[in-house]
Amino acid sequence: MKNHIIYGIFGLLTGLVMSFIGFTDFNEIHKMFTLSDFRLILTFMGAVGLLTMGYAILDYKKQIPKKKYNKGTIPGSVLFGIGWAITGSCPIIAMIQLGQGQMAALLVIFGIYFGTWVFRRLVSAPLALDSG
Repeated sequence: MKNHIIYGIFGLLTGLVMSFIGFTDFNEIHKMFTLSDFRLILTFMGAVGLLTMGYAILDYKKQIPKKKYNKGTIPGSVLFGIGWAITGSCPIIAMIQLGQGQMAALLVIFGIYFGTWVFRRLVSAPLALDSG
């Protein structure tokens, strides 16, 4: 129970920070993708740098298990990026937008679930992709 409270607090803080920075505003995301405003790009780069240092520390202590390469990673990443560029939100941002009362986020969340459903069908049937 204690961990769930910690996760909830962390999630709320993450949502507040993302909202404060502007990651939940479609116009801000559009400016980032059109390279007309570098504020979000620099924020993103800072977050990636911080995570890289964290992973380097964990890798140094050998706490990260090695995983095999999944051939669906590249196409999945491309589809994720296209969806993010079109909607202006990724899964966590859609949840934060919904929490802000932006009802358009429901369409994004539906798209996320639909994409997951399609992926499951492709993994188990025609393409027989390895889901890792």
